[in-house]
Amino acid sequence: VKPMTPRCSVPKAVPVGKTASLHCHENEGYPKSTYSWYRNSEPLSPDTKSSNKPQNSSYTLNPTTGTLVFHAVHKGDTGRYSCIATNDAGFAKCDEQEMEV
Repeated sequence: VKPMTPRCSVPKAVPVGKTASLHCHENEGYPKSTYSWYRNSEPLSPDTKSSNKPQNSSYTLNPTTGTLVFHAVHKGDTGRYSCIATNDAGFAKCDEQEMEV
């Protein structure tokens, strides 16, 4: 079963240095969906060791739960965030939401 549009919750504004938690979830898809996050249409790597993300950004992305946590946000984390739920039958995307730091 193709995933339905996931429910995304993105904080509107987060003070610099604070923790920010973004959530993405849908429960219609079968098999269970995995989740990927995008900032300004660029994919965020689930592996924070990867080299294609800003060096000073620290976040944890759990593709199973759809949770994206920034441990200490900085100005560069400001942007439009969206999430895609994917399974073998297809994918669905939530609308972009702005997060300001």
